[in-house]
Amino acid sequence: MTETHDRHTAVCDDCGVEDETASGVGLRSILSRSSALKIFTPISGVLLLLAFVSSYSLPQTQFATLFYFLSLASGSVFVLQGAIRGLIKQRFLNISFLVVLASIGAIYIGEYAEAAVVVFLFSLAEFFESYGVERSRRAVAALIEKSPKVARLKNGDTMPVEKVVVGTIVVVKPGEQIPLDGVVIKGESTIDEASITGESIPVDKTIDDQVFASTMNVQGYLEIKVEKTSQDSTFARIITLIEEAQASRAPTQAFIDKFARYYTPAVVILSILIAVVPTLVFGLPFEEWLYRALILLVIACPCALVIATPVAIASAIGGASRSGILIKGGKYLEKLAGVKAVAFDKTRTLTYGNHTVTDVITFGSHSKEKVIADAAGIELFSSHPLAEAIVAYAEEHDIKPHKMDSYQNVAGKGGQAQCLVCEADSYIGNRKLLTESGIDSAAFEADVERLEKEGKTVVLVAEGKEVIGALAISDQVREEAKDVVTTLGDQGVESVMLTGDNEHSATYIANLVGVTDVKASLLPEEKVTSVKKLRDKYHSVAMVGDGVNDAPSLVTSDVGFAIGAGGTDAAIESADITLLSGDLRTIPQSVRLARAAVKTIRTNIALALGIKILFLVLVPFGLTNLVFAIAADSGMAIVVILNSLRLFAVK
Repeated sequence: MTETHDRHTAVCDDCGVEDETASGVGLRSILSRSSALKIFTPISGVLLLLAFVSSYSLPQTQFATLFYFLSLASGSVFVLQGAIRGLIKQRFLNISFLVVLASIGAIYIGEYAEAAVVVFLFSLAEFFESYGVERSRRAVAALIEKSPKVARLKNGDTMPVEKVVVGTIVVVKPGEQIPLDGVVIKGESTIDEASITGESIPVDKTIDDQVFASTMNVQGYLEIKVEKTSQDSTFARIITLIEEAQASRAPTQAFIDKFARYYTPAVVILSILIAVVPTLVFGLPFEEWLYRALILLVIACPCALVIATPVAIASAIGGASRSGILIKGGKYLEKLAGVKAVAFDKTRTLTYGNHTVTDVITFGSHSKEKVIADAAGIELFSSHPLAEAIVAYAEEHDIKPHKMDSYQNVAGKGGQAQCLVCEADSYIGNRKLLTESGIDSAAFEADVERLEKEGKTVVLVAEGKEVIGALAISDQVREEAKDVVTTLGDQGVESVMLTGDNEHSATYIANLVGVTDVKASLLPEEKVTSVKKLRDKYHSVAMVGDGVNDAPSLVTSDVGFAIGAGGTDAAIESADITLLSGDLRTIPQSVRLARAAVKTIRTNIALALGIKILFLVLVPFGLTNLVFAIAADSGMAIVVILNSLRLFAVK
């Protein structure tokens, strides 16, 4: 894998969150800051609570004052950091600066409780905002950890994959990962390529066929001539795509950060004018107007505004988790609210990924029971996924498999055995197996092609030199898939299928669930390109997938959904939203929740700004006092919180 990664840094203008997508320092700094917030914010809250209790229960006020100052000190660590960062790096007065100034003003006029409350609420908001940062992408690290580390050479020695050069012959035994991209020069086998293509059915490989790094050799001995170094392999390319997609996704600036660019300087300038102008121009008492200026600073500190967004987000995320929806951050809710199209992978997303026998065709005078008994008898010796489906089908229909002997696995083609009941050789596999065994299957090609066009894998069953039947095996469509596509359509969201599966299978499944826009036989890079085209068309696109091959497109989309039940770690870590229950119906539920959350946030902001504007008008004229203003501000904060808590109940 590549050892050097570019450093991609995005800084939240106000909160000072530094997000560096780099190997090491950036992630450690993020985790360190998030961990510190977890420690200091609760401490500040507990001390604030102790201060309130002390002020009413103890005769001495010194204890309450001490707790207020301790709460202020513990909660102001990152507030000060944000204020300094805004002045030095962004060169503007942000909300953090206003919070610092307001707390100093509150202390100056003896309102220690207000100073501590202002700082704690802001620190709490920072804590909510850092929710998604702590769970930053671990997909790259997980992929590197799971990638092949060594290659087995033909002479029996092993070598780190990084040192293997193009043209080297490597050996892969059954059950081992293929270490590097290459071409088969000896042997036949079945390869599980789910990590690359997402295809659930293993692929037969023989001489001159391409194989990919990180795929699994299910059965058979292979000698592979390396065609790409580890840095250039398809698997390494997937990792690079994830890194690039993550680096290109700059965090959406919150409304409050943009608002602060204008609001904070305006409040500071207005406070200075209130303190200075009446004294210099009209000769009024400076102390009186300084006091009014400080009251303005305290009142202007937007406590309700600061918590308007994070509390709503936290409520929405908490409510979603009860339905098995894991949302990694508030910005993804905002993005999801604007999604106009959802791109679905097929295998293990719109389907269960469980293979089942769907059709049994008999030829000549042979019965269905005989075909199944022959097939199941042979497949009892095999560990192939399709064999498991055939044996399970026989058990479900109470058909006893024929006793077989002298089983032989024919890698990449099927298997054969001596049928003790029929007293003849029995075969099961593809047309290549039958042809090599001297069995003519040409008369049945039309039936095979018809079933394959329905997206099914067809295996032929022969006894002696006669084809007696065929079994079609397919994946099962999720029961809720069609309803989900319909519900999304009712919400104004278009459904699209992007899959690595063949076009026949993809089209068949798409017709069943009601998807009209299908793009099949896509490699991971092509999926990413398709997602980008969908973004150009719809502006905001969500992607739903479960495999490693889906990870690049998940992070390229505006919102990535991972199927948590059976989904790979890479997809879950790369996605923005994980459906822990694996129920697709939680996708339209997520859309409803996201739209409700955005509406709630806008309402909260409107209420918070409205109360601020009212008191900013009243203060200069002496039409209100500090106690009433603080009560109104705290009351609005409670209103905002209660309004946000309604999101817990959104279904």
